[in-house]
Amino acid sequence: MLADAEIAAYRRDGQITPAVLLPADVMAAICGQMTDLFESRPDLDPDYIPHLIEIDWSWLGYARHPAVLDVVERILGPDIVVWGSALFCKRATGGKATPWHQDGQYWPIRPLATVTVWIAIDPATPENGCLRVIPGSHNDAELYRHHVNDADDVVLNQELDMSRLESSTSRDVILEPGMFSVHDVYMVHGAEPNNSGRRRAGLAYRYMPTTSYFDRDLGARQARELDVVDISQRELHLVRGIDRCGRNDIFCAD
Repeated sequence: MLADAEIAAYRRDGQITPAVLLPADVMAAICGQMTDLFESRPDLDPDYIPHLIEIDWSWLGYARHPAVLDVVERILGPDIVVWGSALFCKRATGGKATPWHQDGQYWPIRPLATVTVWIAIDPATPENGCLRVIPGSHNDAELYRHHVNDADDVVLNQELDMSRLESSTSRDVILEPGMFSVHDVYMVHGAEPNNSGRRRAGLAYRYMPTTSYFDRDLGARQARELDVVDISQRELHLVRGIDRCGRNDIFCAD
């Protein structure tokens, strides 16, 4: 559970690394499942594998882990949907970069209230391309101008125009296996490529409060207009509480 000081730091910075460590047996299960996935699906790009839960429902179990949900609940409230899941596994050399961006640029959630939990499978360091954030960049709840970047060496084709943030100072989110980071939907963040010789794998889950609505029509329109991945058909899994807005087509309730 987050302390009040940690909540205050999250509100101020838009990102926090809770003083929580997932158990060794949970991390061993994640590692084993990741290995099995790579062996069974050689067609997948390990740098970014989206919609893990849709690939295999057993990935939902980690999203429901009480240690994770207790932290999310302190930020979003007691009624929670997990709507996204992804595996980021940067190879030891040649791992792709993630351009500076805001998630809210292409997420069809209204009101736009959601967080990402990023669980470290391997040590995440500046040398192997850990998450980087700009603290406080979420405070105005404003989406900045992005442009399309279709380069082959990036995992996302949306890149932020950093001119308004050029004087801002970034922070590396350094994690050991079993630690996790939480960041806000408006947070400006990215990651450098990995040429360290050491793999950097992480598991991400996206959560929203059920007072928000996952607008599938908006998601399809964003995919067409912004040239982004179409996430309009993501499964919505209720992992705590009830659907407060009453409009979300919950795929599965806990």
